[in-house]
Amino acid sequence: MSETGKRARAVVDLAAVRANVRALADRAPGAALMAVVKADAYGHGAVPCARAARRAGAPWLGTALPEEALALRAAGDTGRLLSWLWTPGGPWQEAVAADIDVSVSALWALREVVAGARAAGRPARVHLKIDTGLGRSGCAPQDWPELVRAAREAEVAGDVVVAGLWSHYACADEPGHPSIDAQTSVFRQACARAEDAGLRPEVRHHANTAALLTRPDTHFDLVRAGIGLYGISPSPEVGQAADFGLRPAMTLEASLASVKHLPGGHGISYGHTYLTPGPTTVALVPLGYADGVPRHASACGPVRVAGKWRTIAGRVAMDQFVVDLGGDTAREGDRAVLFGPGDEGEPTAEDWARAAGTIGYEVVTRISGRVPRVHIDSADPATGAGSPTAATGQDSADPATGEAPAGGGDAAPGRS
Repeated sequence: MSETGKRARAVVDLAAVRANVRALADRAPGAALMAVVKADAYGHGAVPCARAARRAGAPWLGTALPEEALALRAAGDTGRLLSWLWTPGGPWQEAVAADIDVSVSALWALREVVAGARAAGRPARVHLKIDTGLGRSGCAPQDWPELVRAAREAEVAGDVVVAGLWSHYACADEPGHPSIDAQTSVFRQACARAEDAGLRPEVRHHANTAALLTRPDTHFDLVRAGIGLYGISPSPEVGQAADFGLRPAMTLEASLASVKHLPGGHGISYGHTYLTPGPTTVALVPLGYADGVPRHASACGPVRVAGKWRTIAGRVAMDQFVVDLGGDTAREGDRAVLFGPGDEGEPTAEDWARAAGTIGYEVVTRISGRVPRVHIDSADPATGAGSPTAATGQDSADPATGEAPAGGGDAAPGRS
C-alpha cells in the first residue's frame, strides 16, 4: 500500500470510468449521455470522475445540488451541466452566471430563477421537470399546463431558455414493471403539451442507467448514466455489470492492524455475538462504520484476506472489525480487500450489497471522507497499471495521467 492511505484507501480507476462511459454511450447511440457525478461521484471523487467522463466523450454532467455544480465550474468544467435539487433561496444567480442548467418543477422555482437571471444579466437555461409517477420532485401533471405556460412567457420575455424537459423512473430497475410504460406515456403527453405551448427544448430526458440498459424506447434525446458510470449494476433484475461491459471502478482496501492467536470459545467484538469455534488466528481490519462499513454487515460482510474470502466475525465497530482466519496465517500490514472489480477473487460492491441487504449505490457512496481516495489510470503507460495518479481529494489535473481539464472533452454540448 502506498504512502497515501497506509491504514485504508479507496482506489478509483479512472480508466474504468472512461470505459464505462463509452460502453453506456454505445447502448444509446441516438442520444447524448449525461454522466451523473452527484454525491462526490457516488463516492468516487467528483472532479476526477467528471474529467474522466468528459475525456471519454460525455457532453453532459449532472449533479443533484447546485453547490456540487458550482464546485465543478470552480474546478474548470465548461461543458453542459445540469443541477436539479433546489430549495427556496438557493444560489440561482450564481448558477445562471456560471452557465449551469437548472431544474424547475414549480412556479416558485420559476420565479426565483427568473429573478436570478435578471440579477445575473443573462437568461437562465432551465429544464422543466414533470412528475410522471415517481412521486418525488417534479410538477404534478394537473399543474403542468400552468408551469409550461409561465415558462413560455418567461422565455418570450428573455429571462429563460427552456433547454430541457425531463422526469425520472420509479421502477426501471425492475424490467417489465407496468409503471415504466405508464410513466413513459405521461412524459410523452407532457412533452406534447409543452410543444403546444410553444416550447422547443434542446433535450428531453427520462432514462436513468437501468432504462438506458433495458429500454431503448425511453432514451429520447439524452440519457442520464449514474451508477453504471462506476461499473455497478442498478439491480440484480437488470443483470450483472459485466453483462453490459461495465467494470467496477472502486477498490476498498486496508492494511491489517493486528494479527493474533486466540483460544476456542473466545468472544469477538461488542456483545460477543461471535465465539471462536476453536483455537484460531484473527486479524483486525481498521475500517468501521465511521468509514462507511455498514454495521448491519456484522457477521455477513465479505473480505478477502490471506488469499481467501472471509466473513466479518462479530460486530462492526466504529473504526474496526475482525475476521477469523481459521488455520491460515497473515501478518500486520497485509492487505485486506473489502471489494473491488473481482479480478483477484475479491468481493465486489454488489456482493456487499447482497450480504448487507442493501444496494450497490449505498455501498460505494457511503464510504466516508476518512478513507483517502487514490485515483489511478490503469490504461496509462506513463503510470503503469495500478499506480496512483492523484492523491485523495485533490482535484487538480494530474500531469502523469494526461486527464484533460473538466469540460475539455471532445464532444460538444447539446443533443448528439
